[in-house]
Amino acid sequence: MVLTKISAVAVGSMLCVHVACAEPFSPNLPPDTLTTENSDDSAIDIRLELIADSISFVDLEDELELFPMFTFVPATVEGRLAYLQKMVPLTYNAQVQSYIDAYSTARYKRHLEQMMGLSQYYFPIYERAFSEAGIPKEIKYLSIVESALNPHAVSRVGATGLWQFMYATARMYDLAIDSYVDERKDPIAASRAAAAYLTDAYNEFGDWLLAIASYNCGKGNVLRAIQRSGLTNPDYWAISPFLPRETRNYVPAFIAITYMMEYHEEHGIVAAATSIPKQTEAIWVQKHVPLSGVAQALGVEEEVVKSLNPAYKRGVVNGTTDMPKRLILPEAPPHAYPALYVVLNTPNEMQAFYAAEGKAQQDVGAIAATHRVRKGETLGKIANQYHVSVQDLKVWNGLKKNTIVPGQQLRIMAAGEQSNKSTSPSTKASYITYRVKSGDTLSGIAERYRKASVSTIKSDNGLRSNRIKPGMTLKIKVK
Repeated sequence: MVLTKISAVAVGSMLCVHVACAEPFSPNLPPDTLTTENSDDSAIDIRLELIADSISFVDLEDELELFPMFTFVPATVEGRLAYLQKMVPLTYNAQVQSYIDAYSTARYKRHLEQMMGLSQYYFPIYERAFSEAGIPKEIKYLSIVESALNPHAVSRVGATGLWQFMYATARMYDLAIDSYVDERKDPIAASRAAAAYLTDAYNEFGDWLLAIASYNCGKGNVLRAIQRSGLTNPDYWAISPFLPRETRNYVPAFIAITYMMEYHEEHGIVAAATSIPKQTEAIWVQKHVPLSGVAQALGVEEEVVKSLNPAYKRGVVNGTTDMPKRLILPEAPPHAYPALYVVLNTPNEMQAFYAAEGKAQQDVGAIAATHRVRKGETLGKIANQYHVSVQDLKVWNGLKKNTIVPGQQLRIMAAGEQSNKSTSPSTKASYITYRVKSGDTLSGIAERYRKASVSTIKSDNGLRSNRIKPGMTLKIKVK
């Protein structure tokens, strides 16, 4: 019987050796040495000693290249996290272990198997965006904690999408939100925005765990926690007691989910099947195209096309010549191309309807309606009446809470204002001059001005990076 796997004492204090051989591996051993029949512990120890003597453990990576049948696996959770650690400090402690224990239960394993299946589609998108921004790739697992890889996830406070952006933060990082599209649900656009936020946070705090903490509770809460700690340049664990309770749980949960996903095989977790196609292609659309027509042309279910394009609220890609929109398609067989071409390029009744509706909305102007609050009304009820979100109402009217009172007037913006105001030639932008102070960051400055974002500040001032210095003068868009 051929030996297929041997587990040995760790090389060093944290590594153990697993030997897997397709054919008997016999470095000058008797013919029956590498069998497992009738073997006892002492015989295994002798065989391992002989195998170890045949290899010079000078450099583990070199040995892995010379002997690809050897895989070095850390023996403990702490060792495994240390083995994974590159840029993000994946600290091990009792709090992290408690989450690992929870994630290791049979019930949660089924959930992680679903995450493994979905990750095969979403993680390559995240990794591409993170690689372009210089973000550690393991931060991709944060999206599981945020949304369970559900692009339609909405939190109790209105955070939306795979990366759970609030409305104001989404606009700050140039995510489009209007009556047709919500790019918080777009995997590509939202991943780039998340990468931009994390870059800004890391530049501000100099620590990836603090950047991750700020993703949950905001940079302001992290800054206040640092001030309360009285420490200079602390790490996450030093200020953890001063952070909101949710954030104190958020970072350990991220570390634990990173461990479980990286060592899923050791925990018997396998990827579950999903309906999202893994082979896709992207095209740019310059017309109003219904997703139902695209699905019919490709011969697939409409839900498949919608799952690849979750940002389009109304099942319509609202592309124009000036602003083409991205459409993700499942890999199509060549015989479907003629029908797809017709859908994308030939006006039909549905396309004409949406095009006419879009023009009518542009003609409405800036003010759609002013609503006077009646007794018993809530923001949710008013939002449903005007087919907008509660978060929209709060942003348009400068509301910090959901509390409204009878007689209060609320401004309702037209869809045309949201999507076209910034590009209208009749709207002239206004700027102020801002002098950079010590401790300022681009994201912090952008948060102070509703019309400003990190990208617009960089563009307006010719900045190539997010680095700014005290004394610099910046032009900030305010209208």
